[in-house]
Amino acid sequence: MSNDKFNTKETKIKGVVVIEPLVRQDNRGFFMESYNFNDFLKLQLARLFVQDNHSLSHKGILRGMHYQNNPSPMGKLVKVITGEIFDVGVDIRKNSPTYGQWVGEYLSGRNNKMMYFPPGIAHGFLSVENKTNVIYKCTGTYSEKDEAAISPFDPEIGIDWPLDRIRGMRFCVQSERDKNHPKLSEAINNHV
Repeated sequence: MSNDKFNTKETKIKGVVVIEPLVRQDNRGFFMESYNFNDFLKLQLARLFVQDNHSLSHKGILRGMHYQNNPSPMGKLVKVITGEIFDVGVDIRKNSPTYGQWVGEYLSGRNNKMMYFPPGIAHGFLSVENKTNVIYKCTGTYSEKDEAAISPFDPEIGIDWPLDRIRGMRFCVQSERDKNHPKLSEAINNHV
């Protein structure tokens, strides 16, 4: 779908959408709207966002795969301001025909693409450039008691992380917490 401000592309996972804002450029630079409730409503993507997050990651940082369980589910609209990431979502909705499948897309400050991940999708990304600034709007507020995650290297999911894009590094860097997440089949997950 598209309108005069946004083009969208459905992915194989229902509800996960790649969004490309239309950018107006001239000799001064550029202008674009990254979110407009009324335009997103026309595209059937309007959400009430209640929290904004911002992370800075250097090349080779892998964050994820995070989600929040009910009663505090969280959808995310993800955008990169500077740098580049390989952004990934995994369907963890047990009754979904794409349960356990993943989708990924490169988002950068150059291509201005965004991705929307509804609740029930575990989210993570690999930063492929230094000084990568990622912002995301959330449909829920952070809840420590409902926070959960799965391993980004779960062999049953098989995410094809572009580790070749972080040349010069022997491995990606994860937080201690992210290194110890369970496989999807072992995770606490109440999404249906």
